[in-house]
Amino acid sequence: MTQGKVWWLLCLGLALSLADGAAAETVTIPNFWNPRARLERPQPPQTTRAVRFLTDDEFPPLHFTGPDGNPTGFAVELARAACEKLALTCTVQARRFDTLLDALSANQGDVVAAAIPLTPSLRANFLATRPYFRWPARFVARTDRGVPEPDAKALASRSVGVLAGTAHEAYLKTFFRITPRAFPDLGSAEAALKRGEIDYLFADGVSLALWIGGVDAAGCCAFAGGDYLENRYFGEGIGLVTRKEDEVLARALDDALQRLWDEGKYAELYLRFFPVSPF
Repeated sequence: MTQGKVWWLLCLGLALSLADGAAAETVTIPNFWNPRARLERPQPPQTTRAVRFLTDDEFPPLHFTGPDGNPTGFAVELARAACEKLALTCTVQARRFDTLLDALSANQGDVVAAAIPLTPSLRANFLATRPYFRWPARFVARTDRGVPEPDAKALASRSVGVLAGTAHEAYLKTFFRITPRAFPDLGSAEAALKRGEIDYLFADGVSLALWIGGVDAAGCCAFAGGDYLENRYFGEGIGLVTRKEDEVLARALDDALQRLWDEGKYAELYLRFFPVSPF
């Protein structure tokens, strides 16, 4: 079991032991739904068999193997909640990540609930719900340095770390007009920040949340400033993916996700799996 998975399982146990109100005070819950955009409620699909969800079990906190050996994670439990909302019987099967779309095409499953990015290429071959999760870019800094919130002025006189060749590096150069210090991997960049060799690190918020809450950071660092969600650099996010011929199912799942947000179930699941929020 990977260190990341162990940490998320520990955090899962901690989150479940907290009162919902206490957890909500410290965790930012993202909202990807427009409260003014309410579509006419579609009819759920008429089926006598179980709807088969496909996922991967190696990407916590979105999808991983739980303590009981079954697939779990934010994406998986959100899919299960959508099934319950639609009064559908559903199963969840874990497969290797790079085989999920092929398995869907081959009718070995009906819906993919995994971190497959929504792209024009994906939409050319499949249907997908609106995004239920996105990948924020975030700055993180040492908590004992008193550095200002990152903006163009602050970054002009500070050192900023980034992973070489990433969208995060391109974003800094384009919008902040700085030349960051490039690192070959995230571990090296995190270690440099912890040692005080750089003032900020700009990277994927989910990965940084994992580090901030883990033993390696040892409480040294925290998020600074807000999240960055520009589609051109950081993607459109992820949704539930179906075959094109299953339009009725796709529309029903879209509606179910909206209702899960409206009724607070999305927030409940988010608090369970993101004790350190990437937003």
